[in-house]
Order: sequence, then structure tokens, then C-alpha cells
Amino acid sequence: MMKKILKITAIALGVLLLLAFTAPFLFRKQIVAALKSGINQNVAAQVDFADVSISFFRRFPRVSVAVENVRVVGTGNFAGDTLLQAGRAEAALNFWSVVKGSDFRIHSVQLDDPRINAIVHKDGTANWDIALPDTSTNTVQPTAFSLVLERYAVRNADIRYTDEGAGISTHLRGLDHEGSGDFTSDLFTLKTKTRAGAITVRYGAVPWLSEVKTTLDADIEIDNKTNTYKLQNTRVSLNDLQLETAGFVQLVNDSTYKMDLAFKAPNTAFRELLSLIPALYQKEFEKIKTSGTAKFDGFLKGTYSATQLPAFAVNLDVANGSFQYPDLPRPVKDINFSLHANNPDGVPDNTVVNIPKAHLEFDGEAFDGRLALQRPLTAMLIDAALKGRLDLGKLAGMVKLDAGTKLAGILGADVQLKGSVAALQQKRYDGFTAAGNLSLANFLYSSKDYPDAVQLQTVQAAFTPRALNVSQVVGQYGASHFTASGALDNILAYALKGQALTGALQFHADKLDLNRFLAVAPDSAAAKANPAGPFLVPANLDLALTSAVDEVLYDKVDLKNVSGRLAVRNETVYLQDLRANALDGTMRISGSYSTLLDKKRPDIALTYDVQGLDVQKTFLAFNTVQRLMPIARFMGGRLTSQMSVSGKLGDGMMPDMASLSGKGNLLLLEGVLQKFAPVDKLASMLQINSLQNISLKEVKNYFEFANGKVLVKPFTVKLSDMEIEAGGLHGFDQSMDYVLNMKMPRAKLGAGANNVVNNLASQAASRGVPVKLGDMVNLKVNMGGTVSKPQIKTALKESAASLADDLKVQATAFVQSKVDSAKSTLRDSVKATKDALLHSAKNEVIKGLTGQKDTAVGAAPTDVRKKAENTGKALLNGLFGKKQKDTTQH
Repeated sequence: MMKKILKITAIALGVLLLLAFTAPFLFRKQIVAALKSGINQNVAAQVDFADVSISFFRRFPRVSVAVENVRVVGTGNFAGDTLLQAGRAEAALNFWSVVKGSDFRIHSVQLDDPRINAIVHKDGTANWDIALPDTSTNTVQPTAFSLVLERYAVRNADIRYTDEGAGISTHLRGLDHEGSGDFTSDLFTLKTKTRAGAITVRYGAVPWLSEVKTTLDADIEIDNKTNTYKLQNTRVSLNDLQLETAGFVQLVNDSTYKMDLAFKAPNTAFRELLSLIPALYQKEFEKIKTSGTAKFDGFLKGTYSATQLPAFAVNLDVANGSFQYPDLPRPVKDINFSLHANNPDGVPDNTVVNIPKAHLEFDGEAFDGRLALQRPLTAMLIDAALKGRLDLGKLAGMVKLDAGTKLAGILGADVQLKGSVAALQQKRYDGFTAAGNLSLANFLYSSKDYPDAVQLQTVQAAFTPRALNVSQVVGQYGASHFTASGALDNILAYALKGQALTGALQFHADKLDLNRFLAVAPDSAAAKANPAGPFLVPANLDLALTSAVDEVLYDKVDLKNVSGRLAVRNETVYLQDLRANALDGTMRISGSYSTLLDKKRPDIALTYDVQGLDVQKTFLAFNTVQRLMPIARFMGGRLTSQMSVSGKLGDGMMPDMASLSGKGNLLLLEGVLQKFAPVDKLASMLQINSLQNISLKEVKNYFEFANGKVLVKPFTVKLSDMEIEAGGLHGFDQSMDYVLNMKMPRAKLGAGANNVVNNLASQAASRGVPVKLGDMVNLKVNMGGTVSKPQIKTALKESAASLADDLKVQATAFVQSKVDSAKSTLRDSVKATKDALLHSAKNEVIKGLTGQKDTAVGAAPTDVRKKAENTGKALLNGLFGKKQKDTTQH
């Protein structure tokens, strides 16, 4: 009997093992189908994944279902924005639900390496709100999946959160989070653990936290009946700062929360608060000697919604703080600071921020400041002062600087501000007091990134109610010496209320060598894989800059006596009458660069007038010339041209050639055409050697271009006793479709060419078209193929019709194509403008109803120097058409 039982057991185990190994293949189809069906029926987004793997052993006794390379991309207002990208998403399912192939019950979920980009627009719409509304009238809905969660985890997450309406942006790197609890119960405790390598939080332009290492362990009592979440045993650390929190949050609906939360730092050491300063925490913080006490606490109590804030208070006090690196000779001491921000009733305009004292000493030199701010959304009442003197050269003896960094100079400030910023906006300057000066003398900064050193001999600025007047800036960078002056008219309204910053500045430099700090050839693999994104013109600027530079070097172009004006407004940069001597001639350029309608593909418009430029130097300098006038590669001499062009910038801020359209003219003052394959091939066919080396003078043509094609209108070239009329099309891809009418003496033709002419005459006669050959021959030449591989066809011109008549069909097709393209562009622009106006109007209505402040969203933290270099490089390449690596074969 026992043997029989053992045999049956062995067979059963064998069957189960066989099932465990084969089930991933047997049931994979059902699970994938259910997964895709469930997702597609319930979300308004583009969801994709590479593969699904199934294992009966990984989460035994559950069945593990893992989705690889998950990607969720938004639609509608968030079209093209990636909400989620993850290397792997895994769920543990009930075994029998997998066997049945329906009613899948999920017990745990894990997400590996997710990249999440959460966005809330100013109108309150969120890109994660992708669940489709339930339109069914049934009270009970069958579903492919049900949650009976016991555990969930997120590993190595990178999360960005941007709330445009509130002006808040948050970035979490290296986030590990897990939670466990009985999610099926109405009342249970969720135990969570969270670790983040770095958290950055910005409100407007102010970084409240920067690259802070964070841990959060919390037990959360969850009441599913009332949607209440109560914090228990909560432990928070921000770098070295320890916090205790208590209270609850209740979800009223999808956009409304009730809360009563309090927080405080249990310890009173100044060192913990000091750890939140990145420049100190990231440089041997464990070695710093500190003293002093600190107190930090606050609360949130009330309702949070789209129209309401909870009451809140934040209190921070530092007394007698100091710190010193043990290997540096001097401490920073007498740090005394108080901040109290509170709102008694949740009405945003009732917020009060008060910093009654801020004091610190650097080697016996003190800095003092204070700030009181009330009615932030209406009157914006401010009372502030800053006074002090700092020898920057002494900082190296108190604070760790990066290796190779040098710093020097004397910074001075004595500023007082008091009154209503709203009065300034209404130009009621008698309602505001602003006085004092800012100064910087003998400033020097050099580092590994700036080895040439930035030097400012003098900076003088004075505050008045009307403006910040910058009376004098004298400086040097590398071999460049510069001066500047001007005024910023409403700097307080810009800084505190997000209004447009207006002003006018003047700038002069003796020499700017852009090759010293801008990469001019974006040919690296990294640059091609990650092209520079577009420079977004800020929406709240209205500035004018008048500049003059004696010499500008950029790649191989040397511009002399550069002068012009720049204006920035309406998310557009306007280039106004830029003049320069360059390429052995003169240049005059105006234009615009705008991200008002399209943030991903900026609009550009340029007009230029160039006089007497060297043809070869111009061809080598600008890639647009190479596409518009490929013949220039084989031409020497000087040219004069006027042209207007409009279009888009694409990847890497380079012109999208297919989007460019415009027209212009070109006058070749004098020149020589040599080794041009189409003409050389024609010269060989006609046996006219003089065509292989053509001297040209005062040849003028007119052209238009659109959709990657250039229409060259008929023009005439006279060569001693020959006359050539030419016109046609060529493409940016080097294709050609040209027609030439040639008048030449038969005496110029070689014997073989004369035989060709006689043969053409015979062919015409056979078609009933008698041709009388005289001393002059009229030939019609069709040039096709490409510039490097031309195809030539010749025929006798049998009528007196003009070349324009011959090209009429070609010109008509070009014009129609241009009209169709213009209509499409107009439709897109009208739609973009309409959407922008509607969005703006909607925001104004919402702000009027809710009293929201129009605050500019702070940019995500980045390497400022690298961003400036990428922006400068991209803008120069885009506007001036700097050529990239030439991939055309000749």
C-alpha cells in the first residue's frame, strides 16, 4: 500500500513539476492578451512593452508575471511626453487565476528602474490622469484583474514632478520605496520604507532642497471607509537633519484633501541644519567643526484643493552658529538667523513671511539682512535691507572650493527697499522707497571649467524706485576686454511677482573668440545621439541689448566691426540690423528666433544683405549656402546677395532644411568656374574646351526655395562669342533639373560635335521639322542627375520660344507646391496661436477666481555652464547656418 501511495505521490509531483516548467508557455498567451486588453480598455495613453515573462518559481507559491521595457506616453495636451519608462514591472498572481486564464488576482507588485515624469499644467490637468471614465450602466463590472495586494516595491526610481500652477518642481534620484500591508482590509497599517539618493525641490526660482539624501520610514494607518491616512512611528532624515512628523491626510475627492500635520526637529544642533547646504555637505562635511543651536518646526492644517490652501506655519531659528574645516585657518561664525512664515486661514494673500534678522561674519567682516513680506498676491508689501562687505579672497580660508578654483574681489552691499511692489507695477514711484548700492571690485574667478579666468575690475549698480541702474561694468575674459551699462526697470516685480523684466543694456568688447568656449563641430557620437534641445526663450522678458564688438571669431569666420541690437519679448529673440565686415565683404542681417508657438521646433526668420563676399570662403562657412548654391564649391570670385528665409530649427538646433522657404537674388561680381562636373561633361560632349574654365562677370539671377527645392529663374551668361541662357530646379539633395539655351558659332564645335549637330538636324527633318543650319547653332540642353553625376541631353532648339516658356510647367509645379506648404503651415500656426490664446485666457480666468499667483516655474537643476555652452552653440549654428560634417560625395 505504501509503495502505491509513494508511486502516486511521485507521479503527482512529476506532473506538477512538468506543469511548472511548461505553464509559462501554455498560459503566456492568455495573460498577455488579458494584460493588453485590460490596459487598452482603461487608459487614455500609448502603452507599450517589449515582452512578458512568466515564472512559477520566482515568487512561489505565486505566479510571477513580468513585463519588460514598459513605456507610457501621453496623448492630447501631453502628446509626446513620456509619463513612465521602466526596465521591468513584475506582479505576483494567484496560481488558480492563472490556470483559469481570467479574474487574475494580484498579490504583490514591483517596479524596477522606473523613470517617471509627472506634470501638472497651470489649468490643473495632470499627465497621470489617464484612466478612462466608466461609462457602463452595470452595477457590477467584470474585470480582468483584481488587487489583493500584500506588498509593493519600487527600485532605483528617477522621478520628476512639475506643478506649473504652483511653481513647484521636484526631482528624486535613486529612490527605493516599499510598502506592505493587508490592502483588502478596510482598516490596516501600511509599513513603508523609503530611501532617496538625492532630492531637489524648487519653488519658483528658489531651491528649497538641493541634492538632499533622504530617508523616510513610516507606519501609515489607512481607513479605506473614510479615505484617511494617519501617520504613526514616522522617522524622516534630510542629510543629517532628523524630523518627527505626526497627523493625518484625508482624501475628500480626486483634487481635495483635508490635513492636519505637524513636524519638528527633535535635536537642536546647528550642524544638522547646516547639512542641507549642498556646497558644504558635499565637501568633507564629516570633518567640519560646528557649534550653535537650531530650532525647526511647523504645521499644515485645513483643506488643500485647486482653490484653497491649508493654514500653515514654518519656524526656523539659528543662534550663535559657526563652522570651520579643521585644515582651514578661519571659521564662519556668529550665524544668527530667524524665519517665520505663516498663514492663519488658507487664503494665499494672507501669507506673511518675516526674517527679522540674518547675520554672519567672515573673518571679522559682517553681513546683515532682514525681510518682511505681506499681501503677496495683491499689494506685495515688502520691507527689506542688506548691508555688508566681503573679501571673496578670504573665502578659500573658510570654505572648501573645488580643486583648481581661484576667487578674489571685494563685494559690497548697502540696500534698503520698502513699499508696495503693486505701486511699482502701476508706476506710482512715490509709493515705494528704494535706495542703496551694490559694488564689486577686482573680482577674479578661475576654475577647471574657466581656466582663462573671469575678471571684473569694476561693477557699480544703484537702486532707485524706477530701476536698478548699472552704471559701469568693466571686465575681461581671456583675451576679451568688455564694458557694459544700462538699467533694469522692474526687477522687484520680476523677482517677486513673475512679471516681465524690462530694461535696456549696452555692451562693447574688443574681441570675442567664441571658439574658446563653444564647440563648433557637433560631430561627436554623443552629440548626435543626444542633440542639443532648443533654447526656450523666457516668457517674462522684455529686454533690449545694443552691442558692438570690434572682432568676433567663430570657427573659420572672422567678423570685424560687429554691431547691432537684440530685443527679447513675447518668447522671441529679435536680431535687429546686425552689421559686420566678414569674408572679404560686408554683412547686414535681421531676423527672429521664436519658441512662442512651438517649444520643440523653434521658428526662425532671417533677411540678409551681403556685399562683395568671397565665394569660396562663404561656401565653406555656411551650410545653407552649400544647399542653395552647390555650384559655389567650384567657383572663385566675389558675390553680392539679398535673401529672406523662414522655417524651423530641428535636432541639435540646426535648420530643418525641408521646412525652409524664401527668395532672393545673387550677383556674381566676378569669378571663375572650374571643375564643375555638369559643365565639364557638356564641354566634353560639344568639344568646347573653353567651357571647362569660364570667366564670369556681373551675372545676376533670382531664386526661390521651398520644400527642399530651389527654383532658379532664367538668367543669361555671355562668354565672348557664345550666349547661354539657363534656369531650372535643383534640390537640397544635390539633384538637378536644368534647361540651357545655347547660341554658339559652329566654328567653336569640334569635328565630333559638328557630326552630333548634323545628326540632330537630320532627326528633326525626319519629324517634318526642317532645320537650316547656319554659322550659329541654337542648342537646347537638359541637365539632370546630380551635381556629382550629371546626365546631359542635347537637342536643336526648333522654335523661338523663350526659356521661361520651356520652364513654365516646372515653375507652375514649384509655385503650387509652395502654396500647399504655406497653407499647411498657416493652418498649424493658426491652431497653435488659438491654443495658446485659449490656454492663456483659461489661466487668467482661473487666476481671477482663485487668486493664484502667476509664478514662473523654476528649471530643473542642471550644470549651468554646460547648458549655457549648449545653448550658445546651438543658437549660433542655427541662426548662422554653421555647416556640419559634409557627407556629400563629389
